[in-house]
Amino acid sequence: MDKPRTPTAIIHAFAGSRLDRRQELRHKAKRQVVIKLVADRAIVREDGSGVALAYFEEVPRETAVHLGIIDTDTAILGISIEEGETPSNHSLIDLRRLAMEGLLPSHELAILAQARSLLAWHERHRYCSNCGQPTEAADGGYRRDCATCMAQHFPRTDPVVIASVRGPRGWLLGRGHGFQSGMYSTLAGFMEPGESIEEAARREVFEETGIQLGAVAYHSSQPWPFPSSLMIGLIAQAITSEIAIDREELEDARWFGREELVQMLENRHPQGLKVPKPAAIAHHLIRASLSED
Repeated sequence: MDKPRTPTAIIHAFAGSRLDRRQELRHKAKRQVVIKLVADRAIVREDGSGVALAYFEEVPRETAVHLGIIDTDTAILGISIEEGETPSNHSLIDLRRLAMEGLLPSHELAILAQARSLLAWHERHRYCSNCGQPTEAADGGYRRDCATCMAQHFPRTDPVVIASVRGPRGWLLGRGHGFQSGMYSTLAGFMEPGESIEEAARREVFEETGIQLGAVAYHSSQPWPFPSSLMIGLIAQAITSEIAIDREELEDARWFGREELVQMLENRHPQGLKVPKPAAIAHHLIRASLSED
């Protein structure tokens, strides 16, 4: 049986929302404000002091999604707009950039993640998957109803396992096609129906690298709104060491020693190799697995 792990206090980018999401509060707020997105970009204000998420006091569209209550009586809603509708004196910034550069606090990144995930779901589910007829948003954006066959459709989150793997030869990292120059990261993949988290991690790592895993333990999780995934962070122990790369999945995979991995974390590797920035859960999984040695 895998050893229990002490819960972590890390709040990853796109996590840590301060909103009260209780359904019964959605229609009781005395005030409401709106945040606006253009696909994966958010409307923000930029001035000499930095970047701030823009909140608008206006009547929301019928397609607005209810995100939650803040400060007891203020509802925050999210809407999608077209790029040409961007208000004057405001900017559009990609959610990844907002997270990677730390331009917004984590609790506001979490609001954006929630909004983007819900809005993307609505964009892709305008028609009933049961009968093909148009659907309508309901319950504050947390459901779509089909008036033809009476089916109800609910937002989904796609679970992804991501594991920092430690083995006899160090730490196993991979390099995906299209990664930034010199970037290596922990291995990840979508869970399949009927799999446990541990089974999915063992399958993904073996498929991509030929490495077999033993113990797999939970570390933390991170919402990833592109369009709506949940990264389930794990720390795993390898029981084999010979790598066999699936070239369709990875460009490269290799073992890294402790000193080399520390250099990558500190951006001082002599060959310019690096790992993801702290906004990514992979960064924290690598640090956590190093600290357990």
